[in-house]
Amino acid sequence: MSIKVFVGNLPFSVDDTRLKTEFSRFGTVESARVVTDKHTGRSRGYGFVEFIDQAAADASVQGMNTQPLDGRNLTVSFAKTQGENKG
Repeated sequence: MSIKVFVGNLPFSVDDTRLKTEFSRFGTVESARVVTDKHTGRSRGYGFVEFIDQAAADASVQGMNTQPLDGRNLTVSFAKTQGENKG
């Protein structure tokens, strides 16, 4: 089972490949996806990275949260599962 990490405040210039490259230094990335607007195709400024193991995900949150990327400080945390937001 993969561990999903939320990445917010992404520069609009970052695409899936760049996101994967930036987070690969912490371990094996299963997938990296920048969320885009379905009408314009432009980045919405956030995305998700999935890691194979917990240690890599932990290291990425520790290592990348509040770190600058192309002039913007990232917000990195463990992603909430669907349904977790519902009260």
